[in-house]
Amino acid sequence: MKHENHDGSGIDRKLHNPVEDRLIPLEPLDLSKVRSIDDLVRAMAKTAFTGRQLGEAVDVLEAMAKDQDCFVVMTLAGAMTVAKQSLVIADLIDRGVVNAIVSTGALMAHGLVEASGKSHFRYNPDVPDTELYEQGYNRVYDTLEPETNLNDVEHVMSEILGEWDHSEILCSYKLNHAIGAHLSKRAKDQRGILRSAHEKGVPVFVPAFTDSELGLDVALHNRLRESSGRHKIRFDPFEDLEHFASTLLRQKKLGIFTIGGGVPRNWSQQFGPFIELRHRRLGENVPLKRYHYGLRICPEPVYWGGLSGSPYSEAISWGKFVPPAEGGQFGEVFVDATVGLPLIVAALFERLGKQKSSTKTESSSKKASARR
Repeated sequence: MKHENHDGSGIDRKLHNPVEDRLIPLEPLDLSKVRSIDDLVRAMAKTAFTGRQLGEAVDVLEAMAKDQDCFVVMTLAGAMTVAKQSLVIADLIDRGVVNAIVSTGALMAHGLVEASGKSHFRYNPDVPDTELYEQGYNRVYDTLEPETNLNDVEHVMSEILGEWDHSEILCSYKLNHAIGAHLSKRAKDQRGILRSAHEKGVPVFVPAFTDSELGLDVALHNRLRESSGRHKIRFDPFEDLEHFASTLLRQKKLGIFTIGGGVPRNWSQQFGPFIELRHRRLGENVPLKRYHYGLRICPEPVYWGGLSGSPYSEAISWGKFVPPAEGGQFGEVFVDATVGLPLIVAALFERLGKQKSSTKTESSSKKASARR
């Protein structure tokens, strides 16, 4: 059959049969057949656009969760704890799906508010921000964080830091472990990320520590120590880097589950280049490791050029991920994480509940021992 191009030139085409080409057909989303969240996302995976991305994302997370050789790093950016997603993340820790956390400090600070029994509140758009400031209400889009909550965080930090031996160098994972221990003793009726992380032996890293309420609390505490003649607490972020790297080097396989982007994503992903540089520049006998699995939920578009929106294919060029041709498995969902995360995790837990015999939950105690 002869067809015309838009420019009028003639070409001959042989039209293919999609069945013979083994193309995968899409299916209408039939809600009458949906009986659970997992049913819904499986059906969405057979549709198109973001719905397909979300459905396929569960497959990637399930593969990570059921691969007993895979150590999963979860990276967190954005106001996820203010947005009341803490228990979803805590559930991932408690179920043994997530084995390490890399986060912004603000996210951990606001999570500490919740884990201490305090609340966040809805924002009334009729109240101007100037008035909110005078009233002591800090706005995060459509939600308020009362300044009194952050004062309570400071009291917790003051108690922990007041007992800190100045000869012990501080870093974020050590401090977060101490906060988790405090919550386990003092807030037994409250759940939270740091408490779950402490109880499950999951390290929590905050690479940009001074960019947070927790960082400011440490700075203020050191000024008080100095004014009273006590030794200041020394903070060394390289202890975080070395502990993170040594932890990942002990693992057989690596996966990363990213919410948002920013420093937590980049800091976690640079593990591969760090190990490669140690091998190539310093001659260290260390195995070259990259992430085998990757799942990210982030609506940031790629064309801004920033790390938050960059695809995993770009990270392959940096030596951060195993290419799909060599077994790498990745999913990317361009949606608000307060929508995507609960759906993906709920569907995952349904699947793991149906197949308990082969989940990582059974081996979480072994992995906790490997992390220590």
